[in-house]
Amino acid sequence: MALSGTSRVRRQLPTSPWLFAAPGLLVTGAFVLYPFVSTLVNSFTDRRTLIPGRFVGLANFRELLHDDMFWTGLRNSTLYVLGVVPLLVVLPLLLALLVQKNIPGITFFRSAFYTPVVASIVVVGLIWVWLLDDRGLVNAMLETVGVGRVGFLSDQWLLLMSAMAVTVWKGLGYYMIIYLAALGNVPRELHEAAAVDGAGAVRRFLSVTVPAVRSTMVLVGALSSVAAFKVFSEVYLLAGPSGGPAGEDTTLVMLVQRTGTGLTGRVGYASALSVVVFAVTVALMLLVLRADRKEDS
Repeated sequence: MALSGTSRVRRQLPTSPWLFAAPGLLVTGAFVLYPFVSTLVNSFTDRRTLIPGRFVGLANFRELLHDDMFWTGLRNSTLYVLGVVPLLVVLPLLLALLVQKNIPGITFFRSAFYTPVVASIVVVGLIWVWLLDDRGLVNAMLETVGVGRVGFLSDQWLLLMSAMAVTVWKGLGYYMIIYLAALGNVPRELHEAAAVDGAGAVRRFLSVTVPAVRSTMVLVGALSSVAAFKVFSEVYLLAGPSGGPAGEDTTLVMLVQRTGTGLTGRVGYASALSVVVFAVTVALMLLVLRADRKEDS
């Protein structure tokens, strides 16, 4: 007896969704889950690039506690978060308020502010190196006005702050777009009512705009915190593979790359470093979300 159309569909339902999801699941498993599990397993071994290694338990993590470069990388990554995240939460919001109005020519400025986001980080890094080098444009201008040369790329702290400036400059446009979407959902009536009550521009910003986009600010804070703690390209391009003077500007991700690559790379130790980076980034996101929930309550 021939099956009806409804019966045929019912018989196909249990497997059909998995067939549609199979390509995405395979890609996720091959490029996300497998590397994650492999890194976790390798963190408990002394594996090297060409040597499988053996199980050593928590030896790699105990070594971290006595590794001066680990603490240097942790310090720099933490400072990076503290220096970059507040700016990337506040400045893009102010920028979004400036370009929100529909006035002639505003599209040009929106595109100009977003251009660094789509630019290659290598190109951006090279441009900033040329600007901040001892013989670069910025130092040439400082010499012209009699200030003298400044070691933006040779001083430990100036180099780290220069890398932070690159990160902020490149991320402004991206987070500006997120804020623009959030500002579009703020009722105009709230601003009009506040203006009728005599609230000025600053008061309306603090009493109307900020509460309305607070959830978006939390999202931007979480995204920028994770990105800042995992910073690599900006510091690598400005400081070089050595991590600046005596390696004092090395971040955790740079240390992972330096330790785990090459023919004699310590894959097991680098995996332990990667696990620490993962744990800290998860902790950062949980702290941001918890602070948001506590404020809601």
